Amino acid sequence: MHRFHLILWNDERGTTAVEFAIVGPILIALVIGGFYLCMALLAVGSLHYAVEEGARCASVRTTVCSDATTIVSYANSRYFGPSSPTFDYVTAACGHSVSGALDLPMELGLTQVTVPISATACFP
Repeated sequence: MHRFHLILWNDERGTTAVEFAIVGPILIALVIGGFYLCMALLAVGSLHYAVEEGARCASVRTTVCSDATTIVSYANSRYFGPSSPTFDYVTAACGHSVSGALDLPMELGLTQVTVPISATACFP
């Protein structure tokens, strides 16, 4: 009987499966988290680019961006990220101001988190 326990104790079959069961969920969470981080950074960068281009168009390209509707439409055409933001245009003390905001949904398994993202640019 004692020898049988020694054989089982020295048996290493299945250790790879146990190690993967410990490390696998952490690795998968890191990969999915990296994907969501990249998607959020794309949304932030694209939103900043769109509001800057909209404010610049309102100031410099007055034939293309002649009123608030065309300025908002122009800014919307410059956004290339996930979801669809809302843009606003106002004439401010600093010049032509365009702001944009969006809610970026992120699925986290059993729950969903919404991350608010906003950007504002003013061009004289």
